Amino acid sequence: MSAENVEIVRAAFDAWNAGDMAALREMYDPDITWRPQENWPEPGPYIGRDAVMRQLSQMRETWDADTLDLISDLIDVGERVAVRVIWRGAGHGPESNIEVTGVYTVGKGRIVGIEFFWDHAEALKAAGLEE
Repeated sequence: MSAENVEIVRAAFDAWNAGDMAALREMYDPDITWRPQENWPEPGPYIGRDAVMRQLSQMRETWDADTLDLISDLIDVGERVAVRVIWRGAGHGPESNIEVTGVYTVGKGRIVGIEFFWDHAEALKAAGLEE
Protein backbone atom coordinates (compact mmCIF):
# COMPACT_ATOMS: atom_id res chain seq x y z
CA MET A 1 0.00 0.00 0.00
CA SER A 2 2.78 2.49 0.77
CA ALA A 3 4.20 2.34 -2.79
CA GLU A 4 0.71 3.42 -3.85
CA ASN A 5 0.88 6.26 -1.31
CA VAL A 6 4.15 7.49 -2.83
CA GLU A 7 2.51 7.53 -6.26
CA ILE A 8 -0.49 9.48 -4.92
CA VAL A 9 1.82 12.15 -3.48
CA ARG A 10 3.91 12.23 -6.69
CA ALA A 11 0.69 12.69 -8.71
CA ALA A 12 -0.26 15.63 -6.47
CA PHE A 13 3.05 17.34 -7.29
CA ASP A 14 2.51 16.63 -10.98
CA ALA A 15 -1.00 18.13 -10.82
CA TRP A 16 0.28 21.27 -9.05
CA ASN A 17 3.07 21.77 -11.57
CA ALA A 18 0.64 21.23 -14.46
CA GLY A 19 -1.72 23.82 -12.98
CA ASP A 20 -4.45 21.20 -12.70
CA MET A 21 -6.12 22.36 -9.50
CA ALA A 22 -9.24 20.25 -10.22
CA ALA A 23 -7.15 17.07 -10.28
CA LEU A 24 -5.29 18.15 -7.15
CA ARG A 25 -8.59 18.79 -5.36
CA GLU A 26 -9.71 15.23 -6.11
CA MET A 27 -6.52 13.84 -4.55
CA TYR A 28 -7.43 15.47 -1.23
CA ASP A 29 -9.79 13.83 1.24
CA PRO A 30 -12.83 16.01 2.04
CA ASP A 31 -11.60 16.18 5.67
CA ILE A 32 -7.94 16.93 4.91
CA THR A 33 -5.91 18.92 7.44
CA TRP A 34 -3.00 21.01 6.21
CA ARG A 35 -0.54 22.49 8.70
CA PRO A 36 1.92 25.04 7.27
CA GLN A 37 5.43 25.29 8.63
CA GLU A 38 6.10 27.29 11.79
CA ASN A 39 6.03 31.09 11.33
CA TRP A 40 4.27 30.88 7.95
CA PRO A 41 2.41 34.18 7.29
CA GLU A 42 -0.98 32.42 7.26
CA PRO A 43 -0.56 30.02 10.20
CA GLY A 44 -3.45 27.62 9.65
CA PRO A 45 -4.25 24.86 10.17
CA TYR A 46 -6.57 24.56 7.19
CA ILE A 47 -9.24 21.96 7.74
CA GLY A 48 -11.32 20.53 4.92
CA ARG A 49 -10.74 20.36 1.19
CA ASP A 50 -12.42 23.72 0.50
CA ALA A 51 -10.24 25.56 3.03
CA VAL A 52 -7.06 23.91 1.71
CA MET A 53 -7.93 24.67 -1.90
CA ARG A 54 -8.75 28.32 -1.05
CA GLN A 55 -5.35 28.72 0.59
CA LEU A 56 -3.53 27.01 -2.27
CA SER A 57 -5.32 29.21 -4.81
CA GLN A 58 -4.26 32.33 -2.89
CA MET A 59 -0.68 31.09 -2.81
CA ARG A 60 -0.73 30.28 -6.50
CA GLU A 61 -2.02 33.81 -7.31
CA THR A 62 1.03 35.32 -5.57
CA TRP A 63 3.23 34.71 -8.61
CA ASP A 64 2.91 34.68 -12.37
CA ALA A 65 4.47 31.20 -12.38
CA ASP A 66 5.45 28.72 -9.71
CA THR A 67 6.62 25.12 -9.39
CA LEU A 68 7.27 22.59 -6.69
CA ASP A 69 10.63 20.96 -7.37
CA LEU A 70 11.43 17.78 -5.50
CA ILE A 71 14.95 17.90 -4.11
CA SER A 72 14.83 14.52 -2.37
CA ASP A 73 13.33 11.16 -3.05
CA LEU A 74 9.85 10.55 -1.75
CA ILE A 75 10.41 8.68 1.51
CA ASP A 76 7.88 5.94 2.17
CA VAL A 77 6.92 5.66 5.84
CA GLY A 78 3.81 3.47 5.67
CA GLU A 79 0.80 5.77 5.64
CA ARG A 80 3.11 8.78 5.46
CA VAL A 81 5.33 10.08 2.68
CA ALA A 82 8.06 12.66 3.36
CA VAL A 83 9.72 14.76 0.67
CA ARG A 84 11.99 17.81 0.56
CA VAL A 85 10.90 20.44 -1.98
CA ILE A 86 11.65 23.93 -3.22
CA TRP A 87 8.64 26.04 -4.08
CA ARG A 88 9.83 28.44 -6.77
CA GLY A 89 7.81 31.51 -7.66
CA ALA A 90 8.46 34.26 -10.20
CA GLY A 91 6.64 37.48 -11.01
CA HIS A 92 4.95 40.11 -8.83
CA GLY A 93 8.22 41.11 -7.21
CA PRO A 94 11.37 39.22 -6.37
CA GLU A 95 11.72 35.54 -7.19
CA SER A 96 11.08 33.19 -4.32
CA ASN A 97 12.71 29.86 -3.49
CA ILE A 98 11.18 28.34 -0.35
CA GLU A 99 12.73 25.08 0.82
CA VAL A 100 10.61 22.86 3.11
CA THR A 101 9.94 19.22 3.87
CA GLY A 102 6.38 18.01 3.57
CA VAL A 103 4.94 15.03 5.41
CA TYR A 104 1.87 13.72 3.62
CA THR A 105 -0.52 11.27 5.26
CA VAL A 106 -2.49 9.09 2.85
CA GLY A 107 -5.59 7.06 3.61
CA LYS A 108 -8.06 5.25 1.38
CA GLY A 109 -6.33 6.52 -1.75
CA ARG A 110 -6.41 10.23 -0.86
CA ILE A 111 -4.20 12.69 0.96
CA VAL A 112 -5.75 13.21 4.40
CA GLY A 113 -3.03 15.33 6.00
CA ILE A 114 -0.12 17.56 5.06
CA GLU A 115 2.38 19.07 7.45
CA PHE A 116 5.33 21.23 6.41
CA PHE A 117 8.60 21.79 8.27
CA TRP A 118 11.53 24.13 7.73
CA ASP A 119 13.84 21.59 9.37
CA HIS A 120 14.25 18.34 7.44
CA ALA A 121 15.31 16.32 10.51
CA GLU A 122 12.24 17.51 12.41
CA ALA A 123 10.03 16.45 9.50
CA LEU A 124 11.59 13.01 9.37
CA LYS A 125 11.03 12.63 13.10
CA ALA A 126 7.36 13.65 12.69
CA ALA A 127 7.04 11.05 9.93
CA GLY A 128 8.41 8.38 12.25
CA LEU A 129 12.02 8.37 11.03
CA GLU A 130 15.27 9.70 12.36
CA GLU A 131 17.86 11.17 9.99
